[in-house]
Amino acid sequence: MGVLSGLSQVMRCCCRDESFCEGVTFHQFMILDAVAKVKELNMTDLHQILSVQKSTTTRLVNPLLKKGLLRRDKADHDSRSIKLTLTKDGIEAHKKVTLCLMDFNQKVANQIPEKKKAEVLECVNIFINAIKNASSVCSCGKQTK
Repeated sequence: MGVLSGLSQVMRCCCRDESFCEGVTFHQFMILDAVAKVKELNMTDLHQILSVQKSTTTRLVNPLLKKGLLRRDKADHDSRSIKLTLTKDGIEAHKKVTLCLMDFNQKVANQIPEKKKAEVLECVNIFINAIKNASSVCSCGKQTK
């Protein structure tokens, strides 16, 4: 339990609804990044990427729309479907936040002894997969399909 507790403590920066760079939260960056990767993203696909409810996705997207970082339009194939695209300001914010995260990642990497980096990354990936696999079996004490 100590490892999960420690991991939870250090990962709080990614779970807060506070901005960490360029006035963007980590979840909002995940949205900007998902849209940037495909240029145009359906809201339905975003729900799946974020693994959250429809209302939560809307709550996370709305501030990005208000800041002018995202544009929301009806999809060409279905007028009930919503597509998201980055605005010019959104593209710029995505670039700046990406640089900010790269700097953070470099600072973290610098804290790991050079001879241990490959081993640490391998162990972290194994641990992430173990959590994903365990989560599919058990979610907050409830069995899932």
